[in-house]
Amino acid sequence: MILYLAYLSLLAALLSAGVSLLTDRREYLSCGIKRLRARTAGWLPLSGKTVAWLDRCLEPDFYALLLRHLPFVLLGISGVAAVLVGAVELSGDFSASATLPLGLPWLHWHVRIDALSGFFFCVLGLPLVAVSLFGPGYVREFEDSKAHALAILGFFTGLFVAGMEMVLLADDAFFFMIAWEWMSVASYFLVAYHHEQSASRRASFLYLLMAEIGALCIILGFGVLVAFSGGFTFDALREVQLTPLWASAAFVLALLGFGMKAGLVPIHAWLPEAHPAAPSHISALMSGVMLKIAVYGFLRFIWDLLPEMFWEWGVLVLVTGASSAILGILYALQQQNLKRLLAYSSVENIGIIFTSLGLAIIFFSTGYPQFGALGLLAGLLHCFNHALFKTLLFLGAGCVLHQTHEINLEKMGGLIHRMPKLAALFLVGTLSISALPPLNGFVSEWLTLQAALQATHLESGVLRSLIPTAAAVLALTGALGVACFVKVYGVAFLGLPRSLHIAHAHEVNDMGMLAGPALLALCCVLFGVFPTPLIDGIRGVIEKLTGAVLPNVTALGWLWVTPVDAKMASYSPILVLISLLVAGALCYYLLHRGNYFKPRRAEPWDCGFGGLNARMQYTSGAFSMPVRRIFNPVYKISETLDAQTEDPEHWRVTALKYQFQVEDKSWYALYQPTGQAVTHLARRLGRIQTGSIRTYLGYSFVTLIFLLWVIS
Repeated sequence: MILYLAYLSLLAALLSAGVSLLTDRREYLSCGIKRLRARTAGWLPLSGKTVAWLDRCLEPDFYALLLRHLPFVLLGISGVAAVLVGAVELSGDFSASATLPLGLPWLHWHVRIDALSGFFFCVLGLPLVAVSLFGPGYVREFEDSKAHALAILGFFTGLFVAGMEMVLLADDAFFFMIAWEWMSVASYFLVAYHHEQSASRRASFLYLLMAEIGALCIILGFGVLVAFSGGFTFDALREVQLTPLWASAAFVLALLGFGMKAGLVPIHAWLPEAHPAAPSHISALMSGVMLKIAVYGFLRFIWDLLPEMFWEWGVLVLVTGASSAILGILYALQQQNLKRLLAYSSVENIGIIFTSLGLAIIFFSTGYPQFGALGLLAGLLHCFNHALFKTLLFLGAGCVLHQTHEINLEKMGGLIHRMPKLAALFLVGTLSISALPPLNGFVSEWLTLQAALQATHLESGVLRSLIPTAAAVLALTGALGVACFVKVYGVAFLGLPRSLHIAHAHEVNDMGMLAGPALLALCCVLFGVFPTPLIDGIRGVIEKLTGAVLPNVTALGWLWVTPVDAKMASYSPILVLISLLVAGALCYYLLHRGNYFKPRRAEPWDCGFGGLNARMQYTSGAFSMPVRRIFNPVYKISETLDAQTEDPEHWRVTALKYQFQVEDKSWYALYQPTGQAVTHLARRLGRIQTGSIRTYLGYSFVTLIFLLWVIS
């Protein structure tokens, strides 16, 4: 039954892609229906109402409306089916497998649903349902665009979703790589959708290049396992016996391949380029879901296929994750483009997830499976939470872009008065991603820190000092994350508008564009206040995957979360929520109803300048300037200050113009030298291209003689 639900989800995504191709084929469809009606008139008579309904469907306005909504309806069905797959799998052991008559004659596709893939179906399903509600209103502006065909957008969106679902279904290395490449190539066309912009073309090329390099690493990692097992199915790979050297080689290849798709530092450069280039609902799926598919692949490879783990692997994952977390949020703080900021924030959150996984590997490999299970719980829970609030934030950014055609924070301001409903939903997302209680982001980050605190049980002094250092970096990351999203919300939604587009903005007219973010905001609140049912479901995933038994996280009842021991640490989100509500009600009473504190309303002091205006409020760059000064060695900063004067002596300054640009140092440390080396090598090799056929025949003859010598 559960496998049929998964098939339904996949089929709905593929149908969404197919239906999208009909967007600009109304004439052909109309002609086909008329011919079919004429040929079947004798044996299949249609009533007058049916004929009228068919004619109505083919009218231009109704046809455009139908074809704009139908692909997203099918995506919604796919999302609902995916959520049902995850819910059924998390509620019990309903694993199922099958072999499909596809692929090569001697190598059919093997599919399987188990606890791990079921959980990630749930991670995929909820954001997909929200996108299906948001999408019809957002893509309306592309209906009459010749440069942006709506059929292409819908077609590759359906293929992209289907590719992610096939990755979760794959039960052999061959099918897994086909699904992985399907997902990558489909998302490449979505990143390149605004192809008339040079930035989009550059971002899509970089994304495809790094995706293929990552795929090559994954293929080589599977190749190590296949070479020692003799089969491609995951069941055969699970029986493989590897030496520590070959196991470490497979692990490093998997970390590079899946880490490149997930956006780990320093192989993250594609992510802040590709996510802002894609349409907003695609950016939401890429950041909220696709990055978690990469985490799924890493978990499947390391915990399910490799025969054993070593603590050195955990150290590598821990250091990489902590570095990604701190560098991701530091670069996010300096961004002016809202979508680019959210993309760098995804690097930070992926770093938090891999920090948890690094802790889990260390504890499992050193003989502490309970603490390892706690780290794995924190990582899986943060995957789910990040999928919710990051999709919410990208959809919110899409609403702002749709209404104002502006994505630069320096030109925003005052949106809370013009788009109050969106402002409320976006606030939930910013509070969640800032890991503030009682919302869902706090629970998973708190569990990560609780897992790190168990380092005192380890015997190695190196590990006992390294893990608290990583935990301190994670705590600093959390503080900087709060500062980052205080900046985002304060600059974009509070204060006065900084441009005419923002000043004339208004709430979105399409209710679906608010319904999608509202669904995710509700989930952020529900899973933050009631995390224990989800934790119990993830506990079953961990037990089936590793055999380890989690500590009783509900030892004090369902109101409390106790990760290790009730005497050491506990957290009650419901009590925190009640305390906040009581404190808020008390403050409201004292300020507005009581006689103790009567607020005096007056115009704010303008320092004698004659009225406040938008230029007197904090800009995005000014807000993040202290962090930029403190962490200056992390950035590559270009600053210019132009002073305009009136007098010949240049003493009286009438205007100042300050500009700065923050660039990612990894470009200059890793990517630029590599690109220059490849270009230099290509030019050197180009010298052999003489244009003479006799020279080329000589090359062929020498190569043939060499191969004959090698073979003989």
